[in-house]
Amino acid sequence: MSEAQHLSSAASALAGVVAGIEPGQLTAPTPCTEYTVRDLLNHLLFWGPSLEAGARKEAVPPPAAAEADVDLTEGDWQQAVAQQLDRTARAWSAPGAWTGTTHMGGPTELPASLVGGMVVLEFAVHAWDLAKATGQDLALDEALLDYARGVATETAEQGRQMGVFGAEVAVPESAPALDRLLALTGRNPA
Repeated sequence: MSEAQHLSSAASALAGVVAGIEPGQLTAPTPCTEYTVRDLLNHLLFWGPSLEAGARKEAVPPPAAAEADVDLTEGDWQQAVAQQLDRTARAWSAPGAWTGTTHMGGPTELPASLVGGMVVLEFAVHAWDLAKATGQDLALDEALLDYARGVATETAEQGRQMGVFGAEVAVPESAPALDRLLALTGRNPA
């Protein structure tokens, strides 16, 4: 499976979870401790255009307003999230998206393959966060999980320094691939 296919698979899984969220679940806490379901959906909408633009080698900073300012009460929030996920997946499927350097919402240039990998990781982990928070099952492809775990391994220390990842949670090496990925990002799979 190519990197772009991993991203598409993660985006599809995340969109499926979002489609299963009931409006009454928006205030539920998520395993991503600083976010409720609503906050995590806002996070996806807030950063989505920057992640999408990264595939086109454009530096599109996030809006000046805070993440909490994205309004999920207007219109069809499930459709808005699904459309943003689809746009991001399509952008990263374009020829050349994974080569060279790009930006992730700011002026700093990073390897495009690293940014794309971080988008895959973001989508896969947040799919689990939302599924767990809303009582949904989540099935992710083993190849996708292996790829995302590789990205998490490569970026874990920097993620912890930035406060994006928590301390690694101990799980047995025999644990399912999803549990090992989550543990690496500081989430307790249990």
